[in-house]
Amino acid sequence: MINTKHLLKVTSVWISVVYAVCFTGVAMFTNIRPVFMRYALHMEVDMGRNIVTLGTFISGLIMLIIGLIIWNIIALLAVWLFAFLYNKIKQ
Repeated sequence: MINTKHLLKVTSVWISVVYAVCFTGVAMFTNIRPVFMRYALHMEVDMGRNIVTLGTFISGLIMLIIGLIIWNIIALLAVWLFAFLYNKIKQ
């Protein structure tokens, strides 16, 4: 039997760390975005210019928080489904 509450806590911490590392990497190395789009997603997308103002900085922080919440929700639902199925399916 899997301890679902503990598993969901660990998942939340894990996905938060992964998201923060990814967000920081993209923020620090802006040239990685078009390379990722071209080679991982097989599409060419114009990312526009990288202009940093107070408004874009604040909107970036807001998107960081919203993205972190969304990724946590998705990860928690996926792991909860895994734990539910694991506990329900008999061996």
